[in-house]
Amino acid sequence: MTMKNIEPDTQVPQEVDLSSPISKALAVLDAVAAADHPPRFVELLSSVPLSRATLHRMLRQLTNEGMLSYDSEQHTYRVGFRLMRLAHSAWANTSLAGAASDALDILSAKVSETIHLAVLDNYQVLYVDKRLPARSVQMYSSPGKIGPAYCTGVGKAMLAFLPDAQLDHAIAAQSFQKHTAKTLVTPQMLRDNLSVIRQRGYAFDDEEHEPTIICIAVPILGRRGEPIGAMSITSTTGITNLDQMVATYLAPLQETARQIAHSAEISMNL
Repeated sequence: MTMKNIEPDTQVPQEVDLSSPISKALAVLDAVAAADHPPRFVELLSSVPLSRATLHRMLRQLTNEGMLSYDSEQHTYRVGFRLMRLAHSAWANTSLAGAASDALDILSAKVSETIHLAVLDNYQVLYVDKRLPARSVQMYSSPGKIGPAYCTGVGKAMLAFLPDAQLDHAIAAQSFQKHTAKTLVTPQMLRDNLSVIRQRGYAFDDEEHEPTIICIAVPILGRRGEPIGAMSITSTTGITNLDQMVATYLAPLQETARQIAHSAEISMNL
């Protein structure tokens, strides 16, 4: 068995500071969570830059604290219930997902497409919630997953409304891997596209991350005009096109974004 392959956009930078016990523990937790199956010790040893003795110690401590769970028969590790409880509490009480849940349900009942809610995390996209229609297609995104900002609708919708100085850092953080023939692969291509997005107020993913997957996305803006998140409606080229999506979905998508921004301002003290 092998560890899950992580796309270049989602990889943790190689120059990671592991000088503190907390950073070592987080590196181990990240590796276990990123695996597509419960990993064994030898698999973690090859994916986490820690010595054998340090990794043993970290795994034992994290298991004792309930952050990891160890299967003594299979000799594998998985995320523990304590970590899941903490994640659920944070998700429900302090994330944008909690403030947006009702509005997403209402929008989902009106449209027959996939809805995504996302925030920026280190200038990459963190998907925090998702609504699926009765018929749906397989795609990369799912809650808790990290994706690229430069080639996704929600990512570009947020990048476009960053302050100029912050935008420079955000663009520098992008990996610009060519996922499809339509992927924006240079900083200047992205800047030009973001300028258009900022003027019109919404973004597209025109098969830039995955073939046949298209979306229209809008930012969720705080009271000072800063992006606190973004949301999108996603479909496929076999069902519709971007012009039809704008005509059908832009107005309800923008209205839902305004409702979420208002709810977030109250619940998250933004």
